[in-house]
Amino acid sequence: MPADENDEGLFEVAAEEYVEAAGVGPRGPVDKTFRAFDPGQDLLLPPSLDEWLPAGHLARFIADLVDGHLDLSRIRAAYTEGRGAPPYDPRLMVRILLYGYTTGVRSSRKLEAACVDVVAFRWLAAGTAPDYRSIARFRKRHLSALGHLFVQALSLCQAAGMVRLGRVALDGTKLRANASRRKAMSYARMSEKEKILAAEVSDLLAEAEATDAAEDAQFGKNRRGDELPEELRRRETRLVKIREAKQALEEEARQRARAAAEAKAVEKGEDEVDTAQRVAAAVEKATVRAKAQRNFTDPESKIMKTSDGAFHQCFNAQVVVDDEHQVILAADVNDCACDVGNLMPMTAQTLENTGHAPTQMLADAGYSSEDNLDLAARVSAEFGTEFFIAPGRHKHDAPVPVAPRGPIPKNATNKQRMARKLRTNRGQSVYARRKVIVEPVFGQMSTLQNAKQLLLRGLEGAQGEWLLLAACHNLRKLHGKIGTDGLRNLATS
Repeated sequence: MPADENDEGLFEVAAEEYVEAAGVGPRGPVDKTFRAFDPGQDLLLPPSLDEWLPAGHLARFIADLVDGHLDLSRIRAAYTEGRGAPPYDPRLMVRILLYGYTTGVRSSRKLEAACVDVVAFRWLAAGTAPDYRSIARFRKRHLSALGHLFVQALSLCQAAGMVRLGRVALDGTKLRANASRRKAMSYARMSEKEKILAAEVSDLLAEAEATDAAEDAQFGKNRRGDELPEELRRRETRLVKIREAKQALEEEARQRARAAAEAKAVEKGEDEVDTAQRVAAAVEKATVRAKAQRNFTDPESKIMKTSDGAFHQCFNAQVVVDDEHQVILAADVNDCACDVGNLMPMTAQTLENTGHAPTQMLADAGYSSEDNLDLAARVSAEFGTEFFIAPGRHKHDAPVPVAPRGPIPKNATNKQRMARKLRTNRGQSVYARRKVIVEPVFGQMSTLQNAKQLLLRGLEGAQGEWLLLAACHNLRKLHGKIGTDGLRNLATS
């Protein structure tokens, strides 16, 4: 049907409206109104820091926690000197560190930058920005007190009903030390390098003496010559470090020999005279293994195999985690790659931190040994804690495991009894919970807190930093459970 003239007029009006809506007119762009934007406009009223963050923000939770719930008396007691410039308020520094360690910002330089660039840090610091040296010195000086905040955070989680102690799991993870494995050297290599460096130093000294003699003959003996050549200073410094490392390894070998001799003497029931003779002979014969290594950057760290199958300078971190809300009940760090020696100490720390013994303790095969299982049986009899510890692989020459049904043989060992318990339906269902209790905690801390790499060196520094990381993990769980309003209610309950 052909269109009439009226229809053509309607089409033209519709087309013009469409073009105007698109922002382009027949003769060019149509004027568009934008929202006001004037970067040079002064504020009519002073800005309020309290309006920068939403009500339930984690930073507000940390601020309320530090101001009204944490005991900072151990930190305040350290400030006894009245002279000098006034230091930063401990509340300010603890606020920054707790929020930084909770969100994965741990470097002192990054914390200083965050106090300028990140709204949450600026709000916590009330607009101030401590320099990174002050942050680093505060953390180092009060590391023990900061680590003690772990117990306070755990107490708050208990008060909030987040700790049940019905079923807990123990596990360990390898923390990368602040040191490179390329800075480590074996004892045999140290001995070789010591000889090479000693010869090079002797040659350089002889060369320096010859040069001095020639210059004395040319310029006279009253010239200044107290600066050592750069090459000689570098080699002498390396030689001193290698000799110190060798002495440390030799002392460790003597300590191990002394401890083994004393244990042997106790086992045989020897008197003090025989024990002293045995120890003296063992110490005199102590030798260092040729492959024993020591790191020059962080000597207290050790080469350990990490989860990716590689070997790095590490410390071994341990945690006990509650099943209900994945709250960390106990935390520690040591320099031994093996987990077997941590079962009883971590169980005792759980009892000390919470005041109660857990009903069930789950652990993998790394904690299984005859001594541990014997001690576990005693703890079960005294405190009622039932242990579920994987016995490990069954060796060909080991006794056949006891069947999961029928009477238990009277001569069955604790290891056989544990293997039998884990083969039952109940044992399998209970132990299956181990990995879903503790292993996600390591993943959360690694992802959210960047907790796989330590910043502080030495065993004491590693322990303090790991306790601080564990405390912040628990605080993040507490914030997710009760929020800022719940924390205030917790204070009044």
